[in-house]
Amino acid sequence: MSSPSSPRRLGRRGIIWIVVAVVALLAGAALVFGPAFYRDVIVGEAPPAPTVGAGTPTPEGTEAGDEEPASDPLTELDGSWTASEGSFAGYRVDEVLNGTDVTVVGRTEEVTADVTVADLTVTEGSITVDVGSIATDEGARDAYFRDNALEVEEFPTATFTLTEPITGDVPESGTVTTQATGELTLHGVTREVTADVQVAFDGRTAEVAGSIPITFEDYGVQAPSLGFVSVEPEGFVEFHLVLDKSE
Repeated sequence: MSSPSSPRRLGRRGIIWIVVAVVALLAGAALVFGPAFYRDVIVGEAPPAPTVGAGTPTPEGTEAGDEEPASDPLTELDGSWTASEGSFAGYRVDEVLNGTDVTVVGRTEEVTADVTVADLTVTEGSITVDVGSIATDEGARDAYFRDNALEVEEFPTATFTLTEPITGDVPESGTVTTQATGELTLHGVTREVTADVQVAFDGRTAEVAGSIPITFEDYGVQAPSLGFVSVEPEGFVEFHLVLDKSE
């Protein structure tokens, strides 16, 4: 027989009610102090959409401003590339409270990616994201998206797989803006999508940043609505990859 002080294990239903209570508490504060308070103080300013760095990434082993360029960068782009430190992915959605839009961004660095370049054309590419590790500024919101909306125990990852090669002019430095057509698998549902992407490179290190517009219902995801605060039915999947060439 357990003592009165023995901790009790919370079932999934108990955890859900705790999440709802915390969200309700935050929304209650917003109702008292106003939607702007919720947006500016509780949520805070959302980080900007991912973009590549200004100009070409600095090659490993050199300092910004060094005069020595990467050797023959155009031909060195051909080969296999993988995601390295600094890569992240996640989502961007708008919550609505009393008519006020509040942008929420969730991100994770638990990202893997593989890209193949041949004859200066991206012939293959894939990104895999650990959905359960995506986090925003509020744990209660994260728990709802993780356990209820995205059901990560059953669907732990999201993937984007390139289905058409990416071709185009390859500058020696600077940024390329293009589109990538592929299949996005989220919540166990796969759909064809088009990502708007930016690419910056120097022949040794590459950056790829992009976003994919999505409608949650298309992936069987129910955007939460608690009456006083709701999530817009559309949002964006975002990613920023730092790619190193495989040996």
